Amino acid sequence: MARLNPDVVVVVAYGLILPPAVLAIPRHGCLNVHASLLPRWRGAAPIARAIEAGDLETGITIMQMEAGLDTGPMLLQRSAPILDTDTADSLEERLSILGAEAMISAIDHLGTGELIARPQDSAKTTYAAKLQKNEAPIDWSQTALQLHRKIRALNPWPVAATYWRGQTLRVWDVGTIEPAVSPTVPGTIIAADARGLRVQTGDGLLNIHRLQAAGARALNAREFLNGTPMRPGDRLGT
Repeated sequence: MARLNPDVVVVVAYGLILPPAVLAIPRHGCLNVHASLLPRWRGAAPIARAIEAGDLETGITIMQMEAGLDTGPMLLQRSAPILDTDTADSLEERLSILGAEAMISAIDHLGTGELIARPQDSAKTTYAAKLQKNEAPIDWSQTALQLHRKIRALNPWPVAATYWRGQTLRVWDVGTIEPAVSPTVPGTIIAADARGLRVQTGDGLLNIHRLQAAGARALNAREFLNGTPMRPGDRLGT
């Protein structure tokens, strides 16, 4: 890399901290596309953690890399809303386009004096811990809103999961949250039809739109129920 004598190095989703010897090579430094509005959500899973936390907004930060984890000064930021329908997968797709545009803009203005590197306010730092497989199980005693966010955050990996009659079911997509008319035991299926599975949570009903049985492909609720005899009163999570 030193022989190439680059003006700038662009780093995207590399997953490792570059050593100081590499960071020092390019004249304008190493620029990183980070999928959050730093200093919020430094770390490995900023998109999923923003959805899980219920953030209404996220974005892209172009920063100059240094030895710390996502601690470098910021050159440019672009914001984006987090929609109630966003999964980590769909939001990542939108942010990838925004990030590419932001990086091109940053490179175009390098060395012109138009970009001012701003230090991050460490007092506002939050960390986006790496996703783990053991986060997948659904605890139906949580609120419908908590589960709505979790299921969206864990799509496409590791994917939220529950059990039905000892069989693992992966839950890919959810719809609306509804009030519980007659609250019952969390995990109880209240309705099962083409609209989805309405499942009792710790407070309201969560509408599940897409599921996947072990060894099968993911199906929408109508398709899934055609081959799986789920009924109101059945319990998920057992």
